[in-house]
Amino acid sequence: MIRVLLADDQLLVRAGFRALLDAQPDIEVAGEAADGEEAVLLVRELRPDTVLMDIRMPRLDGLAATRAITGDPALNEVKVVMLTTFELDEYVFEAIRSGASGFLVKDTEPEELLRAVRAVVAGDALLSPGVTRRLIAEFAARSKEPVAATGLSELTEREREVMALVGIGLSNEEIARRLVVSPLTAKTHVSRTMVKLGARDRAQLVVLAYESGLVRPGWLG
Repeated sequence: MIRVLLADDQLLVRAGFRALLDAQPDIEVAGEAADGEEAVLLVRELRPDTVLMDIRMPRLDGLAATRAITGDPALNEVKVVMLTTFELDEYVFEAIRSGASGFLVKDTEPEELLRAVRAVVAGDALLSPGVTRRLIAEFAARSKEPVAATGLSELTEREREVMALVGIGLSNEEIARRLVVSPLTAKTHVSRTMVKLGARDRAQLVVLAYESGLVRPGWLG
């Protein structure tokens, strides 16, 4: 059973998400929080598998709450998915950098929300090809000059290649087809790269790919 914590200051939003999630045989809502402080407290108490976290909340916003959760080694298994009202929200890139495993716009289709919850718990970052590629490119273009990421020199040539493909939003299956290898081999390369760079998850690997200059925004086409 996948246990989800809902963190949003709007009661109607939480009610809608709860109705959808609780109707699934493999998902249950473990609790609800109306602000960031309450979200952090409930995560420490309930240890859910994932948190659906609104960015804009009173007392403590979603970014600060996410950093508090992902920065706590005891909560390493808890995945955070950020919720945003707009596709190009100025905080989303920072949210991923802060440790979120991905993001969703609030008006996403129900099927996409369910897929997202299951995906992040399975260890995949929620980095859909369309909106996310545009968004990461937008904020990577505004970021400072690339700096060498710690551990990048330790990567093999193939691992660098795989990291670049992760950086442009390709899934393991798409990477496998691009490199003509099995999906398991692609997944192994991704996992080894994450370990070498100390990346919490696939989303942070994307951020490192941009910040190190391994991937440039213009590559997205």
